[in-house]
Amino acid sequence: MGWVVAVFLMSVLSIMEISLSFDNAVVNASILKDMDEKWQQRFLTIGILVAVVGMRLIFPIAIVAVATGLGSVDVMNMALHNPEKYARYLNESHTSIASFGGMFLLLVFLSFMFDSDKEVHWLEIFEEKMRDLGKLEVISILIALIVLFAMQALLPIDNDARLTVLISGLAGIVLYIAVSSLDLFFEPDDTGMSAADTVKRSGMMAFLYLEVLDASFSFDGVIGAFAITSDIVIIMLGLAVGAMFVRSLTIHLVHKGTLDEYIYLEHGAHYGIGALAIIMLLGIHFHISEIITGLVGITFIGLSLYSSVRYRRLHQSD
Repeated sequence: MGWVVAVFLMSVLSIMEISLSFDNAVVNASILKDMDEKWQQRFLTIGILVAVVGMRLIFPIAIVAVATGLGSVDVMNMALHNPEKYARYLNESHTSIASFGGMFLLLVFLSFMFDSDKEVHWLEIFEEKMRDLGKLEVISILIALIVLFAMQALLPIDNDARLTVLISGLAGIVLYIAVSSLDLFFEPDDTGMSAADTVKRSGMMAFLYLEVLDASFSFDGVIGAFAITSDIVIIMLGLAVGAMFVRSLTIHLVHKGTLDEYIYLEHGAHYGIGALAIIMLLGIHFHISEIITGLVGITFIGLSLYSSVRYRRLHQSD
């Protein structure tokens, strides 16, 4: 492959990664702003290594290795020397990946919408009703389980496919509950834990949550990249550039206080996450272009940004 073609493909992949993950950057910033500077730096350094090498290279190889029963070295050789076969195996794993990632992201969206302490509302009537329903603490899990069982029941009569969707979806739900609940163990108590230790351990759990969230966003990007090129090196480099841009954007949003300045931006990002979750789950039945996925997220971000600017102008005039 000529270097001009390689650079072009990398640019396309980077743009795709950015468009798919822009709302991820906003949500990351909403969590990162409450972490101390040391953990913010770890998110940008260690986190980017996990995101690039772990999720864009090692994870797809691990998925194919589990699906085929081959060793990791054999799968790596397949990816380098027979990328079409590697892409085919990875695509065959799309059902389990979509079910797992879709349920995790759906719970991220539902937990935000059902937050009974949320005071700022973008779509007021709808969000106020959702907040009131949030008084039922398990409602997010209940809705996620209903969606999962409905998706599983709508599959063609294929016990293997239904079991795959069910187990993968339940794994996504369990992981969300685990990651989002572990911080309760790190709240100050009467055991003598210092405030510094509490902040450090809480920062670690927020860091892990951000990494899992980033992983859920990266699934479709990795699989969709093979529609552009089958060269795994080009894919990893292109997605890596996009991932690093998203990480840098996250830090920029935190340092500039953008979320405080544009009050509906976080709402738009979560609507984008909800849309992505639905698209991933529908992708079990239908093929949905990554272009549509990216445009949906960007549209929600754009509309929320417009509403935030409008809100500022109205209140400045007051």
